[in-house]
Amino acid sequence: MAANPTFKTPVIAQPNAELREKMEGMWSDPPTLHGWFGTTDHKKVGKRYLVTAFVFLLVGGLEALGMRLQLAQPNEHLLSPGLYNQFFSMHGFTMIFLYSLPILSGFSNYLWPLILGTRDMAFPRLNAFTYWVFLLAGIFLYIGFWGGKGTDVGWFNYVPLAERAYNPDWNVDIYSLGMIFLGISTTAGAVNFIATMFRTRAPGMSISRVPIMIWGTLVANVGILFAVPAVSLDFLMLWLDRRFGTQFFNPEMGGRPLLWQHLFWIFGHPWVYAIVLPAMSIVSQGLPVYCRRPLVAHPAVVLATILTMVLGFGVWVHHMFSTGLPVIAMGFFSAASFVIVIPSAVSVFAWVATIWTGRPVFTTAFKFFAAEIVLFVIGGVSGFMTAAVPLDWQLTDTYFVVAHIHYVLIGINVFPVVGGIYHWFPKMTGRMMDERLGWWNFWLMFIGFNLGFFPMHISGLEGMPRRIYTYPANLGWGDLNLVTTIGAFVFALGVLLFVVNVVRSHKHGALAPPNPWDADTLEWATESPPPSYNFAVIPRVATLHPLWEERLDGSWQSALNEGAVLDEEHEIPATTVLDAEPDAIMKMPHTTLAPISLALLIAGTFVGLLMSMWWVAAGCLLAMIPALLWWFWPSPEMGFAERARP
Repeated sequence: MAANPTFKTPVIAQPNAELREKMEGMWSDPPTLHGWFGTTDHKKVGKRYLVTAFVFLLVGGLEALGMRLQLAQPNEHLLSPGLYNQFFSMHGFTMIFLYSLPILSGFSNYLWPLILGTRDMAFPRLNAFTYWVFLLAGIFLYIGFWGGKGTDVGWFNYVPLAERAYNPDWNVDIYSLGMIFLGISTTAGAVNFIATMFRTRAPGMSISRVPIMIWGTLVANVGILFAVPAVSLDFLMLWLDRRFGTQFFNPEMGGRPLLWQHLFWIFGHPWVYAIVLPAMSIVSQGLPVYCRRPLVAHPAVVLATILTMVLGFGVWVHHMFSTGLPVIAMGFFSAASFVIVIPSAVSVFAWVATIWTGRPVFTTAFKFFAAEIVLFVIGGVSGFMTAAVPLDWQLTDTYFVVAHIHYVLIGINVFPVVGGIYHWFPKMTGRMMDERLGWWNFWLMFIGFNLGFFPMHISGLEGMPRRIYTYPANLGWGDLNLVTTIGAFVFALGVLLFVVNVVRSHKHGALAPPNPWDADTLEWATESPPPSYNFAVIPRVATLHPLWEERLDGSWQSALNEGAVLDEEHEIPATTVLDAEPDAIMKMPHTTLAPISLALLIAGTFVGLLMSMWWVAAGCLLAMIPALLWWFWPSPEMGFAERARP
């Protein structure tokens, strides 16, 4: 009887030099332009996310420095009022949409398959596609700024100010279409992360053995699937109002301006958790390594992470307390905003207990992770204060809120991200970062940040409104703003030193061993940097800490040097959702230009819509049909052709 090509039992073996050479030839991209543009390697996609997001961080940072120079003293005229409006609007959406989440997507793209003990994401082509869409959407969002037509109504884009009657130029159109464009990348990426988590874990990595870093990103991406449609719909309705004269937000024609705010903040508040929960999980993953012990209360932190995102969908109205909503609605959402502090505090107590009961090693990464705890508490307390309706009425649209959002977004995102780079840089590059430069880097960023942003609380309490171009001298805000500006430049110097350290260490850093920090999870079980195939054989996991099993208990042993070979084409095991038992072998795609081709056609569609060149938009839409056929066409490498034979 002929063997059934659909079913096979993988060979179990230990890796050897011959196998590694075969796998490298099979999984590595060709050293050509086709290989560069067509790669689906999650590590390369992850690095591209990291670099691109960091470039956007630097651009947004330069815009912030321009604003700080303008506000350093009363009656300054460095920027015109119109240019200042563009600076704070572009700075806001750059940091929130083009840096905060994409930088975390970079970490997750690079690390997830390694932490999960597999060879790639569940949908490698979709993974590459999300990066190209993100890059093109970022360029699209900036095309107006270089021509003096950047969006200028704030990153929240409130109507009726954003309607054509008050803002007739292209700036809001670019922002509206760009956000819909960017939403395609975010949504597709979320689907890929969820599928990867539930279907590609190493055999034996049951749901209770999933590392904490995976949980943070998973929960964030589930939230994204529910949140992003609201803001995409919001921007689509605004674009229809502006381009075709619909009246969704025009009160004179029966429209509802508050509808914009509801849809925006139904998205906006969960988005805050989407860009801090993965960063918090970086701390939860990295901090215990330097404390030489597992994270305290791991299950409670996982449950608190899930609960935080769930409650995050019930607090959006606390951004709208000053809009005149019914008292009962404000009471409900005020209470929900207080309650969400409880799961957030679980992580803080778990981190503190981990440090207290551990044996901390004070590396640069540890300092950034520990600093995040301090900044998280300050940002959390200031957010807790605005949950009270009467106090929120006093603080709305003041610099107190500006201080709060920066303690949240920089304190809980940028500090863990920089700490994460120091932690995983050896894995990504095979070289160590300079700890002496890291010492200076950390203290400049920590002192500069607090010097720059803590005084904003006082400026806000003294009544300084946000989004003002300048202020008269007799209001007494000059000294506080000068201190803030000095702090901002010290912080920027720290960021510059970080960039110098990355570039210098990438070329001249000491060579890194596979596990320089003596960490516990699977990404440290392979070489630094990992080969193109990640693992020559698929590991089998027996505990939550596969590299610490001997020192913790020893009664359970993971199999890290013996496992399924899977050396026919690009193969990875698919495992069951809860217990991670092997139940299929998935064929993964090779290098392909289909993702970038489809992304370019989508970009062409949005350019056509922006320019009202309908034939361009229609042509690009039609061209997507053969592009999608190319994407999904059955191929022998994916195993479809063999199954089709009689």
